[in-house]
Amino acid sequence: MSEKVKITIDGITVEVEPGTTILNAARQIGGDIVPPAMCYYSKLEGSGGKCRTCLVKVSKGSEKDPRPMPKLVASCRTGVMDGMEVQNITSPEVIEARKGIVEFLLINHPLDCPICDQAGECDLQNLGYEHGAADTRYEFDRRTFEKIDIGDKIQLHMTRCILCYRCVFTADQLTNNRVHGILGRGDASEISTYIQQSITNDFSGNVIDVCPVGALTDKTFRFKNRVWFTKPVDAHRDCPTCKGKVALWYKGEEVLRVTGRKDQYGEVEDFICNACRFDHKKTSDWVIEGPRHIDRTSVISSNHYETLQPLPVIQKNKTLMEANKVEFERTKKI
Repeated sequence: MSEKVKITIDGITVEVEPGTTILNAARQIGGDIVPPAMCYYSKLEGSGGKCRTCLVKVSKGSEKDPRPMPKLVASCRTGVMDGMEVQNITSPEVIEARKGIVEFLLINHPLDCPICDQAGECDLQNLGYEHGAADTRYEFDRRTFEKIDIGDKIQLHMTRCILCYRCVFTADQLTNNRVHGILGRGDASEISTYIQQSITNDFSGNVIDVCPVGALTDKTFRFKNRVWFTKPVDAHRDCPTCKGKVALWYKGEEVLRVTGRKDQYGEVEDFICNACRFDHKKTSDWVIEGPRHIDRTSVISSNHYETLQPLPVIQKNKTLMEANKVEFERTKKI
């Protein structure tokens, strides 16, 4: 077994296996020092290196060669070396570069959040909130694409796409007959198919789960509800095609959609088949495991679904009640 190598990220040292990337080393530490990633997906071979949101500063190359790297590097593509020192949130240069990258990603992205099904669980929304600027300097027309029908289950909104390539890698590695990819070059590049309505394979729905924005959405869930009004629960079934471990999203007693279970970095734990995703939307089809844990920073957690009972609107706080009484008396006098 190879000896582990030491790497220090934002002052925290961790030992990792040789060949580990800086991004995965940061994920072993966890917390705020983990760089954001819009294109990297640990379960997809060859992913990463497209969006540049995970840029970090290597202030010390290694023990053998302590010279810093001259430019910021993509942490999802850069391997660790023994004695390496990396700066992420402690580097003003990285923070400024990330702000510019977010501005670049948003140049052609439409303001569809009020109507987008991805709103509330969108990686680009989170990235824009944490690292984006208050306004844009871009004054030209945003790029637009003609709408095409790629299948009966998946809706493609190419104007929202950031060309992360995740859906291409997913189809390439999960299926034997990938039929979509990147067409064109430069600002004319787009996700598309040569033949319309051609995405029909058994695992095609996974491109919805891996998409970090609202470019690929579920037609069966389209415009039915906002995600923060739903209640997700973990469930499973005996499926001959996949592992059958899913998240069911309820509105009352109705299952609005079925998705794969995602980890803390928004990556699907186990890819699911289309039969589980689209054809089994009855509670009787599943074995319910319990409410799904959602991070408290997510807007979905505001639903308090894990308590099974909503928190009281009027809280029995004596200080608050006294203040309300005083305010009420003042309003009556006015």
